[in-house]
Amino acid sequence: MTHSITHPAPRRTVGVVGAGTMGVGVAHCLAAAGHDVTVVDPLPRSLATAPDRLRAGLRMAALLRRAPADGVEPTVRRVRFGADVEELRTASFVVECARESIPVKREVFRSLDAVLSPTAVIATCTSAIPVGLLAEHVEAPERVLGMHFMNPAYAKDSVEVVRGEHTSEQTLDHAHDLLKTMGKQGIVVGDAPGFVSNRLSHATYNDAAAVVQAGTADAATVDRLFQECFGHTMGPLRTADLIGLDTVVDTLHVLHELTSDSRFTPCTLLTDLVAAGRLGRKSGQGFHTYATGKS
Repeated sequence: MTHSITHPAPRRTVGVVGAGTMGVGVAHCLAAAGHDVTVVDPLPRSLATAPDRLRAGLRMAALLRRAPADGVEPTVRRVRFGADVEELRTASFVVECARESIPVKREVFRSLDAVLSPTAVIATCTSAIPVGLLAEHVEAPERVLGMHFMNPAYAKDSVEVVRGEHTSEQTLDHAHDLLKTMGKQGIVVGDAPGFVSNRLSHATYNDAAAVVQAGTADAATVDRLFQECFGHTMGPLRTADLIGLDTVVDTLHVLHELTSDSRFTPCTLLTDLVAAGRLGRKSGQGFHTYATGKS
């Protein structure tokens, strides 16, 4: 049977910061659930390609029997793209999906605090930065939490919800309610660098890359072992390719900065692949080669 998403009641105005892979993926989930979505990103290249990437994601979701109730084009029309955070002024809930950089996200939070209603919820989709570090930059930190969507967002039914030190019960309730409209459930964890999922997964990606770098096995063999022996869907290196190797390296740098744990120092192979533009599925080549550069 087709897994179609029905519209919520009431319909909401939701903002997304960042038109990268994750930002477009979150916008996809929100629009498919019937919400009006505004995506802002200062980078013209990201904005120019975002509508086509949104359509591609919606078509892929349909193949996985996760079609939006209204079809592709009506869902795309519920998403508006812009370059200025001012366009989020009327949003009651904003999901921040900016680049995984502490300075970048701090500036986004300051900007959001200046334009949003004092009752609007701000959720960060950060991979590793503690919610508390970002909540320091808004006047009401109780309205800030983490909502860590996994990639691809439309294919995952659960979201890691991060409760910061000051996150209120009301904010958590708003987040859970919004996730329910998307057919997703939140799994609540405490605040720490990398939370649970990325504290564990990124050490694995880094170690898997180091195994390939050492010549112990090639990438296909590493992933096959994880698939056939551990029951993983793709294996660590195909998963890293899906996330984007540049994002994986950025996240490892953040984890190393915040924990001083040498496990999070990106191995040379990872940094070399990123330097060569081999970013994974989105570039067409990473640890593996893909038929298309679109993720």
